[in-house]
Amino acid sequence: MKVRLKDVAARAGVAINTASTILNRRPNSWASKETEARVFKAAEELGYQPNRAAVALRFGRFDSLALLIPDLHNPFYTEFADLLEVEADASGYDLLIESWRTSLDREKHCLSDIMTRQVDGVAAFLSDHEVHRAFLAEQFQKSRPFVALSVAGGEPLPVDAVLSDFTLGLRQAVEALYGLGHRHFAFLCALAEGQEDGDRPDLFREILVAKGIGESGFAFLSCGPSIESAYEAAVTLFQKPRNEWPTALIALNDLAAIGAMRAAAERNIRVPEDLSVVGVDDIPLGRFLPVTLSTVAQPMREMAQAVAQMLIERATAQESIPPRQTIFPTQFIQRQSVGPVPTGAR
Repeated sequence: MKVRLKDVAARAGVAINTASTILNRRPNSWASKETEARVFKAAEELGYQPNRAAVALRFGRFDSLALLIPDLHNPFYTEFADLLEVEADASGYDLLIESWRTSLDREKHCLSDIMTRQVDGVAAFLSDHEVHRAFLAEQFQKSRPFVALSVAGGEPLPVDAVLSDFTLGLRQAVEALYGLGHRHFAFLCALAEGQEDGDRPDLFREILVAKGIGESGFAFLSCGPSIESAYEAAVTLFQKPRNEWPTALIALNDLAAIGAMRAAAERNIRVPEDLSVVGVDDIPLGRFLPVTLSTVAQPMREMAQAVAQMLIERATAQESIPPRQTIFPTQFIQRQSVGPVPTGAR
């Protein structure tokens, strides 16, 4: 039979209200340390588990947060989820994680569905925050704690937001490659199904044009977000005549960069002697490859801390708080996958 709160109270020899106050760690408890220890011991002996729905109904909270990510296979998102879980746990919250599997149709479904879950707040990586602007405004109007994780740019969002600004990191990457003599670039756009290119390719183009590199000096390659799709796109690239190959390739994420590096290795294209490669995200795997991966890093730990703080402050606020926005700059980290332009390509 299911153990009830009154069973715990009876075992501990206290009133039901006293047991409830102690087990829910409410600050208004007058019980002695001995009484508290007796109640917790009784709960442990009986295997008591509080009914979260009942607790939420009574106290207006679930002590849970939710995170919606695009892809469980991408280590960037799983590492971020781990960091956010640590932050949530430190504040007494559990974390529910759901993936929209890099499908925009599923993203829309998951966003609507997760708002009905028994959680106190939701954070979500969005494919394009402008597409969801009306949805986000609705969440704020309904006082639902929500933090959007996306790329900086455009008008401020109608909800709390933690945004990555890729301007500095991409500019640093291009400056480093340009300084090493590279004049022929490719940008590997690893995008979810149906996703628009977004701002990063435009930013990449602007930076190159500012360096005096015309349209003939760079190319955009489309692929999915998986390492396999990036590998196939790179294979197609390397099937072209050698004089059409770039000497430097920047991928939209580290997995895509690793896929391109594999395609290059199979064709005896050396990294970085023949091709310099840069990823985005700074996943731990990139630091342990035979040729360590240069990358544009996002400050994941600081971002996770900001998300947790925003959600918990919003969930416990006694009055309305205007939408807040925190923008984190990115930084280029040069490792072994970047080197001077090949002599014959100068």
